[in-house]
Amino acid sequence: MSAAPSPPISRDEALRCWAHIATHSFGGPAGQIAVMHRAIVVERRWLSESRFMHALSYCTLLPGPEAMQLVTYLGWLLHGVRGGLVAGGLFVLPGFLSIFALSVLYVSLGSVPAVAGLFFGLKAAVLALVVEAMIRIGRRVLKTPTLVGLAAVAAVGMWAWQAPFVGVVVCAGLLGLALGRLAPGQVLVEPTKEAAAAEGPTPPIDAWIQSGGAPHTRPDLRRAALTAAVWLVIWLAPLAVVGFSLGWDHTLAEVGVMFSKAATVTFGGAYAVLALVAQEAVEVKGWLTAGQMLDGLGLAETTPGPLIQVVQHVGFMAGYGHPEGLSPWVAGSLGALLTTHVTFAPCFLWIFTGAPWVEAARGVVALRAALTAVTAAVCGGVLQLAVWLATHTLFAEVRRVEGPFGLSAELPSLGSVDGIALGLALGSGLALASHRLSLTTVLALAAIGGLVSRL
Repeated sequence: MSAAPSPPISRDEALRCWAHIATHSFGGPAGQIAVMHRAIVVERRWLSESRFMHALSYCTLLPGPEAMQLVTYLGWLLHGVRGGLVAGGLFVLPGFLSIFALSVLYVSLGSVPAVAGLFFGLKAAVLALVVEAMIRIGRRVLKTPTLVGLAAVAAVGMWAWQAPFVGVVVCAGLLGLALGRLAPGQVLVEPTKEAAAAEGPTPPIDAWIQSGGAPHTRPDLRRAALTAAVWLVIWLAPLAVVGFSLGWDHTLAEVGVMFSKAATVTFGGAYAVLALVAQEAVEVKGWLTAGQMLDGLGLAETTPGPLIQVVQHVGFMAGYGHPEGLSPWVAGSLGALLTTHVTFAPCFLWIFTGAPWVEAARGVVALRAALTAVTAAVCGGVLQLAVWLATHTLFAEVRRVEGPFGLSAELPSLGSVDGIALGLALGSGLALASHRLSLTTVLALAAIGGLVSRL
C-alpha cells in the first residue's frame, strides 16, 4: 500500500503564516477573521473559500472565541493536532504577553497613556479591515435573496434590538436546516463550470484532503472519545491542583472555577463574557471595580490576539488584589495564567473532537444549508460590528434612540465626526483595496499617524 501524500504546506511555512496572523490580529473577532481570510484564502490561496467558510460556521456555533477556534481548526486541518496546537497557541501568545505586561504597568503606574495615540490610529485601520472583509465575504456568501435578507435581519436585530448573537446564530441555523430539506435552492447555489473555472485550480489543502491524504480529517468514534477525555484532563487538571493545594475558597480557585464555567456557556465573543464577568467579578466577588474591568477591555482591544483575553486582566487583578497568603505579584501572575488556561483549553477540546465530523458533513445538503445560513448571519454580525466600530471610532458624541417594540439603537452625532480618524480609516481602506501595501505596512502607518495626531 502506498503511503498517503504529505501535507502540501511544510510545517515551517505554516509556522510563518500562523505567526503572521498572530501578530496582526487586532480589532476583535471580525478583524481577526479578516486577517486569516486575507492571509490563507486571498494571498496564499492555500484553502478554498467554501472550506474556510464551512470551518468558520462551525466555530461560530461553539462557546468561546471563534477566531482562536478558527485558526486552531485551520492548523489542525493541515497538520493534525500538532498543527492545531501551534496555530492556536501562537494566536494567543502575543496577546497574553502584551496584556500581562500592560496589566503589570497598570497596577504599577495606574494607567498606560503612552499607547493611546498608537492605538487610536490602529483602530481606524481595523475599521477599514473589517469593512473590506465584510464586502469580500458578503460577495462570496450572500448568493441568494434569502441569504441577503437573513444577513440584513441579523444586522438590524443586533444593532437596533440588541438581539443576542447566539440566538441569531441558532435561529439562522435552524432556518437553514429546514430550507436545506424543503428548498435547498433558497440557500445553496452550486457553482457552474464557468464559475469553477474562474476560481482557478483547486487550492492545495483542498486537493490534498480530496485525494485521501489527510486521515485525521475522517471521523473516528474511538479517537474522538479518547481526544475528549485527554483534553478534559488537560483543561481541569491545573484547576484541581490549585483547588486542592490552596483550598476551593481561595481567590485563585474561584477564578479558575468561574472562567471554566464561562468557557462552556458564553456565546457571542468577548462582550458576552463581559456581561457575565461584570456580574460575578465586579458585583458579586468584588475582585475589581467596573472601571478597572473596562480598562482591561481597552487593553485587550489594543493588543493582538482574541478580544476575550480581557478575562486575563480580570484574573490578574483578582489575584493581585486578593493574594490570600501569596505575594500579590505571584497571585496576580498565577491568576492571569490560570484564567488564560481555562479559557482556551476548551477550544482545543471542541476543535480536535468535533472537526472531523464537521469535515464529513460537507457532503450533507441539509447541514451545508444550515452552516451556510449561519455564515450569512455572521455576515450580518460583521456588518453590525462595522457600524458599531464606525460609530465609536469616527464620532466623539453618540446618543441612544429609543423606539417602539423595544428598539434601542446608538446613533452618532454627525457634527462630532473626528476628521483625523475618518482620514486614517479612508486612507487605510484605499491602501488595503489597492493591494499595493502589505497589511503590516498599513497597520504601522495608521498607528504612526494616530501617534502623530496625539502629540
